[in-house]
Amino acid sequence: MTGTPDAPPIRVAIVDDQQLVRAGFALVIDSQPDMEVVLEAGDGAQAARLLASHDVDVVLIDVRMPTLDGLAATQRILASPPPGGTAPKIVILTTFDLDEYVLAAIKAGASGFLLKDTPPEEMLAAIRTVHAGDAVIAPSSTKRLIEHLAAVLPDEQKTPTTALDALTEREREVLVLIARGRTNTEIGADLFVAEATVKTHVGRILAKLGARDRVQAVVIAYETGLVAPGA
Repeated sequence: MTGTPDAPPIRVAIVDDQQLVRAGFALVIDSQPDMEVVLEAGDGAQAARLLASHDVDVVLIDVRMPTLDGLAATQRILASPPPGGTAPKIVILTTFDLDEYVLAAIKAGASGFLLKDTPPEEMLAAIRTVHAGDAVIAPSSTKRLIEHLAAVLPDEQKTPTTALDALTEREREVLVLIARGRTNTEIGADLFVAEATVKTHVGRILAKLGARDRVQAVVIAYETGLVAPGA
């Protein structure tokens, strides 16, 4: 899937302390007619400084970097959008052997995360997905990562189950399916309802939970125990 002929390309920033990684990602992204790399940075501090004055749509940012890590950089970038512009969407780049602070990056405003060895077509799809306003949660690898992070999160940081009290029984069912990585189309098929009805349920779930997007909703589902890691 690519953008319409008249649509401007998706402006992407790549933040990673390894130059070869940045070069590889840039090669793949710039090969697409609907996106372009407009900014590169070697650490979080440089990224936050540059992004404060550049309009970028999507940022791919590594977790572990010198000077300022991906978590702190995500918080700083989202807190300081460019003048007259909007804050970019953040996609965290990581490996499977993570620390629980990646979950904090999601809470801080990241729209999802990708494994650094994700196939190029999945990375491109993720960029388009977050640019369109959704979150990257569907791939099975991402599901495993969220489960892993929810399992290691200290109990004192978990969300109380009262956060779910406002949800109807059907909305809880939909949230469980979202947490399992199901798309709106798949959820509609599972529950025998129209996709438009699913979209309505998702919108209400996000509003009631105070969640920014599907990723935050998934995190809440795991933190509250509505969905158990590994289940």
